Amino acid sequence: MPLLEILYKDDYLVAINKPHGLLVHKTRLAVDATQFALQEVRNLVGQTVYPIHRLDRKTSGVLLFGLSEDIHKRMQKAFAERQVAKTYWAIVRGYTDASGTIDYPLTNESGKTQDAISHYKTLSQTELQIPFGKHKTSRYSWVEIQPETGRMHQIRKHFAHIFHPIIADRSHGCNKQNRLFKEKWQMETMLLHARELHFDHPITQCAVSITANLHDEFQRMMHLMSFKNN
Repeated sequence: MPLLEILYKDDYLVAINKPHGLLVHKTRLAVDATQFALQEVRNLVGQTVYPIHRLDRKTSGVLLFGLSEDIHKRMQKAFAERQVAKTYWAIVRGYTDASGTIDYPLTNESGKTQDAISHYKTLSQTELQIPFGKHKTSRYSWVEIQPETGRMHQIRKHFAHIFHPIIADRSHGCNKQNRLFKEKWQMETMLLHARELHFDHPITQCAVSITANLHDEFQRMMHLMSFKNN
């Protein structure tokens, strides 16, 4: 694994651009994994770090850690109270509306149903001259998502719910589309990226904005689909 990119660091917080495929920490659900963001960031900065939020293993982008238990608690509270603005990018199947809100409750692993709200806008759309099913072409949208809540797999489940699944999402996506991308372009990277975090610093109260560039496979698909990331 290449050296992790540090996006932000001060005496209280550190943020990295998490690659696709890297788990945040050890879990019995992924016994095959041997590398974890928690340990890698700890080794990189030379001190104990505390993960403030989570990203799925297959999701890339901004991942924030606290450098003390106190900062960890303060920032977790800020996330819980929706004081942190999160922005994601995704490439999904089909043409999405220009903008929209997905208000669709989700049930967690414990069987509890919770409110879940995601706002999105379409950044660009493309049509590839590749027949798919009964259609003569294949259509895709590049969307920017701002989740208001933070439920497990929320964005993935929400876009599957509105019939615009994220490309290469094996759990909630379209198997036929995933197979197309694997066979035609050797692409199995889920096209979901945590682009930005905005929040007030827990100590200085200054506004903090952290942005993560796309990783190679996502950029390759952007280029293939002629999406312009200016």
